[in-house]
Amino acid sequence: MADRIRIGIIGVGIIGKVHLRNYRQIDDVEVVALADIDEPEGERVAKEFGIPNVYNNGYKMLERDDLDAVDICLHNNLHMAGAVAALRSGRHVYCEKPMAGTYTDAETMLRTAQETGKKLSIQLGTLYSKETRAAKYLIDRGMLGKIYHARSAGFRRRGRPYVDGYGSQNFVNKAISAGGAFYDMGVYHIANILYLLGNPKVMTITGKTYQETPMDPRRREISGYNVEELGMGFVRLENNIAFEIIESWAIHLDGLGGSYVVGSDGGIRLDPFGFYHSVDDVALNSSADLAQLDYRLHNVHEVGDVYDSSQHHWIAALKGRVELLPTADLALNTMLISEGIYRSEQLGRELSAEEVKALSESTAVDI
Repeated sequence: MADRIRIGIIGVGIIGKVHLRNYRQIDDVEVVALADIDEPEGERVAKEFGIPNVYNNGYKMLERDDLDAVDICLHNNLHMAGAVAALRSGRHVYCEKPMAGTYTDAETMLRTAQETGKKLSIQLGTLYSKETRAAKYLIDRGMLGKIYHARSAGFRRRGRPYVDGYGSQNFVNKAISAGGAFYDMGVYHIANILYLLGNPKVMTITGKTYQETPMDPRRREISGYNVEELGMGFVRLENNIAFEIIESWAIHLDGLGGSYVVGSDGGIRLDPFGFYHSVDDVALNSSADLAQLDYRLHNVHEVGDVYDSSQHHWIAALKGRVELLPTADLALNTMLISEGIYRSEQLGRELSAEEVKALSESTAVDI
């Protein structure tokens, strides 16, 4: 790999610009090209970020011979086509979450990465939070004992894209987004818990989704809003682990209590971070100095910036400084759970993981 990782980015909308700003904070990265179907916006962004080459078609950008990696910042149903094309062109791929619109499309992405021998990483930013790193530190050292229950939770009181005043209508129309709260927010929280659990095999899934909170009628009509604002699931994982899920874009409450992992000897709540255990008859509630953990990892264990963010980690892995976390495997398992909840809602029953895989159909849209 070259001293500087040369990146081409496909899609420079809201998320694409976030990625570009993040790359500015990382050494040894050069964004050499961008592609976006909105030509004026592509030219404007290229000028703002000093990107020398602009395309209105991602496939044309992939014809370049100076790209080491490609960053996919498209809407959900466009991920598979963009990622597969980039992988087959011989580039490593970093892709926005969720991995794709359906399990089968996500599986195609991972299989293509394996066949081409290229790295595939999915943007799962919560894996790099101080809370997650502290939780993983304790879990890996056996402080929770035998883990048997976990909960994933995400909360917004009234935070649906577009209809609540921010973002585009593409976030709330299945033809482009494939899903709502689960795909926008839930992927972060579900994947985070799977990571802490060691990404166990999914056995069965049941769930329920809702869209009940009123919204601006004009924005509903313009957007064609047809995704969930609230979803719940119950997942049976291997090793007798029960996994409870709730994800809200809109609900009349002040919070949902956050995510946690519980074992025979202790429990961890992620936000606010807390470690709960007992010594004989004494129940102990422990907080943690997360800033000191971060400091010691950087300055005592000298891991540098390789876990500072998803993009820091991705670039460090391409440079051979760290082994890439299995974000694609975690994202694929997250897709299985999310689609399983949708299928359970449609069919009104619990499904096995194998049933969900068999029912999954491609919703991919060409870039």
